[in-house]
Amino acid sequence: MIDARGQEALTGAAQAEIFQILRDGKPRTRSELATLTGLARSTVASRVDALLRVRLIAPVADAASTGGRPSRQFAFDGTQHAVLGVDIGATHVHLALKDLHGATIADVYEEIAVAKGPDIILGWVIENGRRLFKPHRARMTLRAVGVGLPGPVEHKTGRPVDPPIMPGWARFDVPGVLSDAFGVPTYVDNDVNVMALGEHHDYWTDVADLIFVKVATGVGAGVIIGGSIHRGVQGLAGDIGHIWVPEADGLECRCGSRGCLEAVAAGPAIAARLRAGGADIHDTADIVAAVRRGDIDAVREVREAGRIIGRVLTTCVSLINPAVIVLGGPIASVGDHLLAGTREVIYTRATPMAAGNLQIVSSRGNQDAAVSGASAMAIQQVLSVDSVEALVRDDA
Repeated sequence: MIDARGQEALTGAAQAEIFQILRDGKPRTRSELATLTGLARSTVASRVDALLRVRLIAPVADAASTGGRPSRQFAFDGTQHAVLGVDIGATHVHLALKDLHGATIADVYEEIAVAKGPDIILGWVIENGRRLFKPHRARMTLRAVGVGLPGPVEHKTGRPVDPPIMPGWARFDVPGVLSDAFGVPTYVDNDVNVMALGEHHDYWTDVADLIFVKVATGVGAGVIIGGSIHRGVQGLAGDIGHIWVPEADGLECRCGSRGCLEAVAAGPAIAARLRAGGADIHDTADIVAAVRRGDIDAVREVREAGRIIGRVLTTCVSLINPAVIVLGGPIASVGDHLLAGTREVIYTRATPMAAGNLQIVSSRGNQDAAVSGASAMAIQQVLSVDSVEALVRDDA
């Protein structure tokens, strides 16, 4: 079981159970931990000492005295360890070094095309990741790397699977290369899933069920159910861009099929319609610029794309019953036109019970959502019961 913050329920070894209790940040004494776990005070004391040695907890204050010597309190300390979040987009790479609380220590952003291939991109990640961490390695330990990629990822292996905009990346061992370079585990997922994680981790921690939709060169969704990313058997859950819609009937999609949502509602499709009307618009960036300068045709096309996406999401609302739908990506971030079209359809067509308390909002994280989500994915792994057990065991 995982709650809205991604914390595992109390299972496993005693030191892991004690740590999971302390993860909420509330200081507790050894006596309080003994009461909560039912363990002997001597056992609790030894487990607390073990967690202190690996620097996952720290003494924070003395409890109020009841007449004798004040008891020392302990709480989770995420400042002694770090993770590296890596957002690899179609045309950029964003790295962030974060502590286990999710606070950013340092970051770097570079415009660089993923089409340059894994050797160049991952070489840049390794070089800059080491540079970011170097000034902090005396006081921190790097524990994991989280990576978001702009294409399908086989969750079990972390390898890209036939990514349409990533030539040379198919089946490339991304986690193997980065783990060898940094000496820590590497976790990889597609960019929409990590954006969903980032938005959830940073802004919607009290929400258990959320759908994040990215609208850019493609259309995809990250689905959070019960506080965790739902990936499906092959990691393809949320691939809404290839759902058939009547507006796209007969139109060929980049996947090779016809009638897909992407073929009519993604950036290239919107740009093609605007070009057909005489506009000098060729890609998503041109659409964003046109909407910003108030181009009526561009605004109309973006809003209509929102309506079409809304019809697909209405089905998702009935199937998943989320509390929040977040629209992200460059087309969603320019004004509220895509948002307005999506809201118009969902609030009209979804059942009143499903739509009554449903929030449909624009992304708050914007370009930082993916790197935040990649970091959150790594942090969740580092602080899992199994990882804490292994860390304490290796230190013994």
